Amino acid sequence: MANNVCSAEECVGKHGGNVGVAGMVINKDDGTGQAQAFAANAGIPVLAAIPAHEDIRRKSASYEIIGRPEGQWGPLFAGLAQQVADAPPVRPKPQTQDELLGLFSADSVGRNVVLEPATVHDMMGRDDLVRPSLEVVYDPQ
Repeated sequence: MANNVCSAEECVGKHGGNVGVAGMVINKDDGTGQAQAFAANAGIPVLAAIPAHEDIRRKSASYEIIGRPEGQWGPLFAGLAQQVADAPPVRPKPQTQDELLGLFSADSVGRNVVLEPATVHDMMGRDDLVRPSLEVVYDPQ
């Protein structure tokens, strides 16, 4: 999604628009560093990394305010607000498909996976029933 925003910014800029990207907010940060690596390659700052935390997920699912000033997440969201206010717009560099895939390990993108066609058993949970053909074959005259 972030790469789409970078590509859109580039497109608008090519058509004379004066736009930029303030930075990236990492939502549900899993700690792998992949989002941070994307931001570095694209040349945009990370404004905040919101952790993939059960408390945030639960509050979000029940439409509760997460970033109350007195709460656990208040400083995180206050810092994000300040970062957004202070961040100058930058021109990001959209990543190619190969650049994006290069950010991830071979295991996570399936680079070493050999695809095999699904069998009838895979798709239907049973083995193929071999039945005689009902096709009529005419001998050539």
